Amino acid sequence: MPREIAVLGTLVPTLVPVFLATGMLMLFLDRLFARAGVYAKVWHPALFRAAIFASIFSGIGLYIY
Repeated sequence: MPREIAVLGTLVPTLVPVFLATGMLMLFLDRLFARAGVYAKVWHPALFRAAIFASIFSGIGLYIY
């Protein structure tokens, strides 16, 4: 996997599109967890969201590299 991707003539680090994809996935998961009532059962919902985002982003990043 290349370390940079050319976007409109500008080199962008590979993790930027991964970050954006993780954000889109988190929007879906956030709505799913809210409807399932998961956030009512966790101690700190914002911390839980950040931890899920970091886990997904790190997992995809490690998988790519």
